Amino acid sequence: YVVALEACSTEREVEMLRLLVKALRGHGAPDALYLDNGPTYVGETLRTACGRLGIGLLHAKPYDPQARGKMERFWRTLREQCLDHLGPQASLHDVQVRLLAWLDRHYLVTPHGSLMGKSPCQVYDAPPREPVPEAMLREALIVRGRRRVRRDGTLSVGGTDFELDASYLCGRLVTVARCLLDPNEAPWVEHEDQRLTLRLVDPQAN
Repeated sequence: YVVALEACSTEREVEMLRLLVKALRGHGAPDALYLDNGPTYVGETLRTACGRLGIGLLHAKPYDPQARGKMERFWRTLREQCLDHLGPQASLHDVQVRLLAWLDRHYLVTPHGSLMGKSPCQVYDAPPREPVPEAMLREALIVRGRRRVRRDGTLSVGGTDFELDASYLCGRLVTVARCLLDPNEAPWVEHEDQRLTLRLVDPQAN
């Protein structure tokens, strides 16, 4: 039973985390995640988020295709019944629309041989879980790192320059935090139980 599915142009941890948040909002937190060993699924951010949410994190054994049998069988079905019929000119939006239509109208309601002729919708009868509260999701996806404030009161986060009004921190190492739940939210500095706002450097004003 597929709880979330999204077409992306890249396979980075940030896309995977976004899809995970969507699933957690709609279906609650699972007892465990069972994942592949690709770089997208072994990052520190995912491990920390699962720990904060009480989700066990398991990975399939390397070089053991049988350990990923259900995953590989789903991808094969997805390719044969949906992706192979998209055509070369399909946009990412078109792919997403087709994916969801295939999932809701065919895959989830079609009897599966491995389910003794029942559909995933019929078998997936687990009691509904409470959605993960937004405050918990936010806290789970806060990442922190150390940065040195430059002499002009600026610092770099993810290749982007921000400025800090607290001039007394110039030249010092500080803890910078950002929440991956909202990629548009600016990072901030945590110093002595204070949250200090960072703002984008304005090249014209500087």
